[in-house]
Amino acid sequence: MRSVNWDRFLELLLNATLETLYMVALATVFTVLIGLPVGVLLFLTRKDGILPNRSVAVVLNSVVNIGRALPFVILLIALIPVTRLIVGTTLGSTAAIVPITLGAFPFFARIVENALDEVDRGRIEAVESMGGSHWFIVSRVLLPEALPALVAGVTLTIVMLIGFSAMAGVVGGGGLGDLAIRYGYQRFDNTLIAGTVIVLLLLVQLIQKAGDRLVRSLALRR
Repeated sequence: MRSVNWDRFLELLLNATLETLYMVALATVFTVLIGLPVGVLLFLTRKDGILPNRSVAVVLNSVVNIGRALPFVILLIALIPVTRLIVGTTLGSTAAIVPITLGAFPFFARIVENALDEVDRGRIEAVESMGGSHWFIVSRVLLPEALPALVAGVTLTIVMLIGFSAMAGVVGGGGLGDLAIRYGYQRFDNTLIAGTVIVLLLLVQLIQKAGDRLVRSLALRR
């Protein structure tokens, strides 16, 4: 009987881990796709940017600041109608990707802005003086020069997304968080709760170590 219980335990944990990886992977892609251009625009349109535009800068800063200020649990609940409209349901790992992405992209956008801000102004001015277009400056100067900082930002964002995916279990989002609540907390199974915590910690450690190693590698190549 004990062997059957452990088999069930491992099966539940494996399935929940795969769901979490699925959520985090897709949410990372969408977060970068949305957050990267928003972050670039934040940098370009601010007062001292190469494309200063007060109206655009105010709107983008407001969106990013509001998105970062809202607690994710509240955002999960507030975005239920949006999630249902986009996915057709509010339950499951696919549905959880919507609020996870919308909750994470403002954070990543600000990371992108700060990373671009570290690029040497002299390089930007040199390219401008030679007639380089704004697109050329962004694609050939800003993003390549800021690449190590951007990779570090992506790593930090992935770690945050793992936490978001666990919190999504509160509203039936699937993954390790949902497993911990439905099978661990509600059924008083402390072993299962401990298992989910250990897996989450391992995921965070692996992602952080891989990201740090990649950042160091990119920094050495510069």
